[in-house]
Amino acid sequence: MLILASASPRRRELLDQIGVCHEVRPVDVDETPHPGEAPDDFARRMARAKALAGARIADGRPVLGADTVVSIDGDILGKPRDREHALAMLDRLSGRTHTVYSAVALIQEGQVRDVLSVTCVRFKALSARERETYWASGEPVDKAGAYGIQGQGALFVEHIEGSYSGVVGLPLFETGALLSGD
Repeated sequence: MLILASASPRRRELLDQIGVCHEVRPVDVDETPHPGEAPDDFARRMARAKALAGARIADGRPVLGADTVVSIDGDILGKPRDREHALAMLDRLSGRTHTVYSAVALIQEGQVRDVLSVTCVRFKALSARERETYWASGEPVDKAGAYGIQGQGALFVEHIEGSYSGVVGLPLFETGALLSGD
């Protein structure tokens, strides 16, 4: 049985979707980007750190760590601290294309392998009312970039190029390849 080193309900659902038997063991790692760290490097580093932290409590079982980073203009947009922060993020994404980096790391038999999914997402132009209404829904609170593509945030997405499941939080194609040893 695989250990999922994450508290994300979306990652649990995605693993269930592809029939991967797993046990959830959330880990606590410092998720502060290093100064000047590129968003893709940060996503990979976080996925590996989560997998390594999970391996300490996994009793030799395989461990999967993952991280999803929303980036625009090279900046990392984390989870919103509060309403103002969320509204500012949504305003920044409004009418523009941003990049979602979703990294997955697997520790199995002492070896660490990781993969990175890169997806471009274009938002429609959002009115102040749309941003406020979305914040009031509660959905943006714990989401990177202050939106969830699998929920009401889907109404903002004009175009996606890449992995839908990667934007949700776990790129299934890449995860499946890692788990099958490809």
